[in-house]
Amino acid sequence: MLIDLHAHSTESDGTDTPAELVATAVAAGLDAVAITDHDTTAGWAEAERAVRELGRPGTFRLVPGAELSCSSPDGRGGRVTVHLLAYLFNPSSPALVREQSRLRAERRERLHQMAHQMASDGFPIDPEAIMAGLPPDSPGGRPHLARALVAAGTVASVDEAFAKYLSSSGSYYLPRTDTPVHRAIDMIAEAGGATVLAHPFAHKRGPVVNAEVVAELADHGLAGVEIDHPDHDEPTRAKLRELSAELDLIPTGSSDYHGTNKTIRIGQETTAPDSLERIIARCTGSKVIS
Repeated sequence: MLIDLHAHSTESDGTDTPAELVATAVAAGLDAVAITDHDTTAGWAEAERAVRELGRPGTFRLVPGAELSCSSPDGRGGRVTVHLLAYLFNPSSPALVREQSRLRAERRERLHQMAHQMASDGFPIDPEAIMAGLPPDSPGGRPHLARALVAAGTVASVDEAFAKYLSSSGSYYLPRTDTPVHRAIDMIAEAGGATVLAHPFAHKRGPVVNAEVVAELADHGLAGVEIDHPDHDEPTRAKLRELSAELDLIPTGSSDYHGTNKTIRIGQETTAPDSLERIIARCTGSKVIS
């Protein structure tokens, strides 16, 4: 059984629509996929319709979710950004709706400011066209700006755009205000969902938390940890497997699929069936769609 619990659609920074994401997962032979767009659940309804229209009851499952950007202690006296994968929560939970609305508004404004600054410096992009091309409930983000740079011929790929201009050390990067990680875990739990710490030791992405922070988050209610991820090498995976067993955290694996924004294929990393069942057993906010 092939299960991928981390994938993005055009409702955040992927290039597949929610329906196309379902179709891509089915074509790849997956038995289950999670839609985990950044700070939005806007793609859930379309993805659910696509699953219902498959005409093969019980043979494919969609796990509704989201990816939350959070601020966390790093265990060394500082703070870093971490990502939480939230599954099967109630999307109408008032506290969650308020926080996701705030995050989307801030991210859209941040994207507009970055695009405007680059246009002012002579880059052949149109900030208003970039914003007009976003779905209404999309948070917007640097990948949208990166794709505009690719379309303009400024760079050859999204990766090159990030490496040259849009990384956290780049001259056009603007900071954002993320949700405190403990608050995010609490909000998802109150909404009947479960949280998994995404790619926690992916050093190539920048500074990460240490094992002590993961243990503290587990004590606070974190349900699982993403181990098999394209940005984790084998020694890192082995360390995380040992840590997840020690802390009784649910181990997961996922591709972090973004369509053509990345070279990662859907289902490149997968989750064991018993891990998905453990996540489902913890959740009361929403249901798996099959």
